[in-house]
Amino acid sequence: MTKQNDSPQRRKLPHEIPPWVRQGARHFITVNCRERDTDSLCRGDTAAQLMKSARLYEEIGRWYLWLMVTMPDHVHLIATFDLERGVRPVMKASKGYQTRKLHIEWQTDFFEHRLRNNDEFVEKIKYVRMNPVRKGLVSSPEEWPHVLDRSILETRQGEAVGGAKPPAEPPPSHPARPGRLAPPKREDIKNA
Repeated sequence: MTKQNDSPQRRKLPHEIPPWVRQGARHFITVNCRERDTDSLCRGDTAAQLMKSARLYEEIGRWYLWLMVTMPDHVHLIATFDLERGVRPVMKASKGYQTRKLHIEWQTDFFEHRLRNNDEFVEKIKYVRMNPVRKGLVSSPEEWPHVLDRSILETRQGEAVGGAKPPAEPPPSHPARPGRLAPPKREDIKNA
């Protein structure tokens, strides 16, 4: 007699981008360390090196980061990807680079959700920025040091109002070239 395994099984998530998704779409990504509930990412200079790695990927046109928050055992990103390259190959390459250079052991896959409108964008920004507070690491999001945040959140009559400011043009020393991801255009952001 064989015993049936009734425990939940993790399944691979599909990360294929539907053809109707336009360039400029924003994606919410979470990447977890293999070992959870351990400070693998915020000790020493690991968080700074992760940020440096993320900026390098931006410089070579793999993504544009709206927000990146490094937690002790996972990283959250909100990014615009070059959809011709795809999200999965870029994330796989990034994780592989960080494994080789920083000796980080990541879980095999990652969580990805395309943010369909500005309300979802604002909601995820709040969720990600509050993560260190919810975990009891700091008392306010501004205190957490491992953040790159290019979003704009204003408060009007006690209510958060979201908006994403398109980034400045790349500096002359790093012009957007064919094959590189240029900063998203305002009309792409509104329609993403």
